[in-house]
Amino acid sequence: MTNRQAAVQIVRCLQEHGFEALLAGGCVRDMLLGHKPKDYDVATNAKPKEVVQLFPRTLTVGVKFGVVIVLMRHSQVEVATFRSEAGYRDGRHPDEVEFTHAAEDAGRRDFTINGMFYDPLAEQVIDYVGGQADLDRKIVRTIGDPQERFAEDYLRMLRAIRFSTRLGFAIEPATFDAIRDNAARITRISGERIAIELEAILVDPNRQAGTSMLFESGLADAVFPELPDEHRQRALAILGGLRRRVDFALALAGFFAGCQADEALARCHILKLSRRTAKHLTFLLMHRGNLLDDSMSLARLKMLLARPYFWDLYELERATRKAEGDRQSLAALGRLRRRIRTLRGVDVRPKPLLNGHDLIRLGATPGPVLGQLAEELYIAQLEGLLHTTDQAGEWARRWLQEHARTDS
Repeated sequence: MTNRQAAVQIVRCLQEHGFEALLAGGCVRDMLLGHKPKDYDVATNAKPKEVVQLFPRTLTVGVKFGVVIVLMRHSQVEVATFRSEAGYRDGRHPDEVEFTHAAEDAGRRDFTINGMFYDPLAEQVIDYVGGQADLDRKIVRTIGDPQERFAEDYLRMLRAIRFSTRLGFAIEPATFDAIRDNAARITRISGERIAIELEAILVDPNRQAGTSMLFESGLADAVFPELPDEHRQRALAILGGLRRRVDFALALAGFFAGCQADEALARCHILKLSRRTAKHLTFLLMHRGNLLDDSMSLARLKMLLARPYFWDLYELERATRKAEGDRQSLAALGRLRRRIRTLRGVDVRPKPLLNGHDLIRLGATPGPVLGQLAEELYIAQLEGLLHTTDQAGEWARRWLQEHARTDS
């Protein structure tokens, strides 16, 4: 059973028991645009208690907001009771929720294109907010007064830019003006939530337009204060030159291409990045420029190729040099890529021929000398100078003899 089939079955069951039930929100927007919805949500006048009674498997984690998750086979469908909301002291969550009817429920949603309902049984769109007209005009507009909508939930400002970026829609002027007016308040939202919206904007193929809106609206200034203008222009150029599919770390590296690594990481502290994303971003920013030496040693090239983020580094370097119009560096990157092609099928991260215990048995003393020997031995192996343990042992003995003479 697909998520859509599960949602339609839930609508049918609710309607058969005398309740109003409709598909709601983003899935309606996507269906009307001819896109495949990621999720299907149901809105109904049935109270949460009544929903729980009708369906044997439910989760009630959002029941105080009128939301019940209905489990059907391998699908989970959010079923929300029509509601109105009031009082948003934290700029994110309502203080009061009251169950109501469909038209009033539509009125408390964020944007007109997300405020429509659809009856899959009657095959009818129910639109109280002018969402269909805005879909036709390709604009993102708040439902009602944009100042009020954003005061209810400041995250909606980033969501407006996300939808504009993803759909290629313009943001309606009054809505965009309200984003400018309220941009400084975005930091009242948790860093994790800000990061989720920023990621959706920056990984989208239309990320250059989305980033331009972040700068123009003042949201980028609020999240990352005092980013110099030349850094903004550099970010836009690099983000526009990246391949279509990127992950968050690569997009952030493009965004902060004008900054030193430590400065960029300090600015990202507000986002509370995962350890993995932070590590990925650090590697990209710390190794910028390392690929421009197309005549680097084979060992160094293999060690870089063995890093899990190598191709993101290559892509960042390529987009950076393209943005700068640096043909010489682009040519060097091209030569490096041709070198890499010759290494197809080669294990660029082989197991060392000798380990630390082997080297100690050969006479190495535990400590810095052992570490230096192990590193230089492995480099010789990567260079293709050593292929067997016997060759490695002989190489290590000579190394130890030479260093013993040097030390004495």
